Amino acid sequence: MTDTALKFTSDEAQHTSLRWAVSDTLTLARRNLLTLFRIPTAVVFAMIQPVMFVLLFRYVFGGAIPIKGTSYVNYLVPGILVQTTIFGSVNTAIGLAEDLQRGLIERFKALPMARMAVLGGRTIADVARNVMVLIIITAVGFAVGFRPHGGFFNYLAACLVMLVFAYCLSWGFAFVGLTAPNSETAQAMTFPLIFPLTFASVIFVQLIHLPGWMRPFANNQPVSQTADAVRGLMLGQPVGNSVWVSLLWSVGLVAVLAPLAVRRFRRAA
Repeated sequence: MTDTALKFTSDEAQHTSLRWAVSDTLTLARRNLLTLFRIPTAVVFAMIQPVMFVLLFRYVFGGAIPIKGTSYVNYLVPGILVQTTIFGSVNTAIGLAEDLQRGLIERFKALPMARMAVLGGRTIADVARNVMVLIIITAVGFAVGFRPHGGFFNYLAACLVMLVFAYCLSWGFAFVGLTAPNSETAQAMTFPLIFPLTFASVIFVQLIHLPGWMRPFANNQPVSQTADAVRGLMLGQPVGNSVWVSLLWSVGLVAVLAPLAVRRFRRAA
């Protein structure tokens, strides 16, 4: 066989392998989404929490929080959307911990399927879930007075920025889920990680209203940068470097967290 024929055969094999890997990943993503929708209470409660945050801060705390440059509801809703996608990525940890506890990951490893499909399918399914939640929270936001002025395409760009950030963060939660002995522990392990990032940020209040000692952390951490980028795009305000900083954070997070999750997955079960 000639070198050209060997190269063609090798390229064809790689193409086939990649095609099957993508197919396996999408199959597991579909399986994870079907599992979610077969538990209606889980879907309902996933929607209730962000809706409650919107209503609570809009009507209970909103009048006590001064905001410069826009109304509080316009400031709040983009931040809630960022928070919701971050909380949604926690499902990666919970779902993988459940699969590991039930022995499903061990069965997946025994099947003739791409190894990347287990982690890829889980993270992609959680992105799809986040898209659904974003649509619902956007509708709730409009119902309570949210009026973005940045235009439709800027709104889509803002959604893309937060979905990319949440997806990259979900690889860290994948590591947590594969480390935890069960789903309850996995969920408990994520709270100390996401609460300082979401509440010590500019999601709910502007930086000037935070304590002086907290401002350097709040101003430079990835959630605040993502919230600033999303808010600026949605409201048609200057975003500065926040979009690029958020995307750089996303790239950095996935570059560090994905290898950790893959290494842990290889050792799991």
